[in-house]
Amino acid sequence: MRQVTDGDTVRVHYVGTLADGTEFDNSSGRDPIEFTVGRGQVVAGFENALMGMAEGDTKSVTLEPDDAYGPHNPDLVHAVERAKIPAEVDLQVGTALQATNERGDQVRLVVIELDTDTVTLDANHPLAGKTLTFELTLVAFV
Repeated sequence: MRQVTDGDTVRVHYVGTLADGTEFDNSSGRDPIEFTVGRGQVVAGFENALMGMAEGDTKSVTLEPDDAYGPHNPDLVHAVERAKIPAEVDLQVGTALQATNERGDQVRLVVIELDTDTVTLDANHPLAGKTLTFELTLVAFV
């Protein structure tokens, strides 16, 4: 029976949960995700967990931050003057914003704190610093 190796293109269904059991993502009801193993298209721990699996296999894997979205980096949290954010933007804690960095890349920011003068924005991935559990099902080789 064929098993996943580096370079295989696969289709996978998954359920992702946080350490407290909260579900953060689920491919149920959608097409399975398709990617090539070893190309960095998904987090390293997700790819590594698939190695050796055969079509139809299911596996549960828990990933520490270093194997998922990395640790939360405090250098990616910045306070900016509220006046620098367009007035039409409805600012609330949890609001997601997009900005362009000096290289021209789009950066996702989340408002984590605000007052009348400043807005504190976090550019970390929302799952950075979190331990994640994935229930994986290898649907098919492509």
